[in-house]
Amino acid sequence: MKIRKLFLIISVLCMFGQVGFAQETQVQDFSNVQVSIKYYNRTVYYPGNADDLPIFVHISVKNNGTETLRFKLADDRAFSMDFNAYTVKNKRLEQTESLIEKRTTNQTVYFREIAIEQGEEYSFVENVKNFLKIEEPSVYYLELQFYPELYKSKYLSIKSKRLTLEVRPAPSSAADVLPVKETSVELLKPLDLSPDKVVEQTIIARQKSLWDQYFLYMDVESLLQKNPSLKKKYITVSAEERTRMLTSFKTDLMQSRIENDIVSVPESFQIEKTTYTPSEGQVVVTEWFKYPNFSEKKRYTYKVRQREGIWQIYDYTVVNLGTE
Repeated sequence: MKIRKLFLIISVLCMFGQVGFAQETQVQDFSNVQVSIKYYNRTVYYPGNADDLPIFVHISVKNNGTETLRFKLADDRAFSMDFNAYTVKNKRLEQTESLIEKRTTNQTVYFREIAIEQGEEYSFVENVKNFLKIEEPSVYYLELQFYPELYKSKYLSIKSKRLTLEVRPAPSSAADVLPVKETSVELLKPLDLSPDKVVEQTIIARQKSLWDQYFLYMDVESLLQKNPSLKKKYITVSAEERTRMLTSFKTDLMQSRIENDIVSVPESFQIEKTTYTPSEGQVVVTEWFKYPNFSEKKRYTYKVRQREGIWQIYDYTVVNLGTE
């Protein structure tokens, strides 16, 4: 009888022990969690380092379930997620050395526990180039792998849908070739180029004094109307007179009689930033001008808009950055 009671007590203790163990090891259900990514302040992307040529992505973690969602988010996001990018041949890009070093170094990982209710989402922005080596221009397919229990528990992860990432060749005035040769006499037609390429081709055309190509992507009518007195006259005259005014305006530009900044010839230039919507955008360019005893540095912001599928420069501003 005593043996039977002892066996019953042991059985009950074992049962409670199993229940306790199950509670301790229970993992939250993440099946109703949606992780999504989109470009933050979408621009034109180039190969290069993370600081100078970043690729910022907006990340959202949404609770589509009925219960409160709790997950961990590391202060250093390298321990909360991975970006994966694949070429059209399904070759995966390598991770950065700094990311690998962080994860292989013994260190304390600081994190916060985030709680979001049904229908709520938590968002933040990250630089893809802190995670991946993007060294070649190409088209990639980008996805996010999020670790709600941190990288140490990476067996538990949530993937986003893929984004198409187009990385363009780094702009270089020496390497690019204009669409029409200097000796060509064929009729020039504008191409469907991106805003940064439009500005780049225009500057190169000016460097080579190829005026037909220079005006190819220029909205001369809008530039003319930047001048209040010319605009006042332009909007009141006949169509024939407007054509004459535009021709005269082009001639004045070519002879540097007006709008000297737009026709100045830079010795070199670097496209710094390009942002655009489907219809308008701007391209920021640093340009260097060489004089006998010094060099001058300026920042040009070219405003562009799309007409009939072609981007055109319609306005610009210039900021002097000093001499060198």
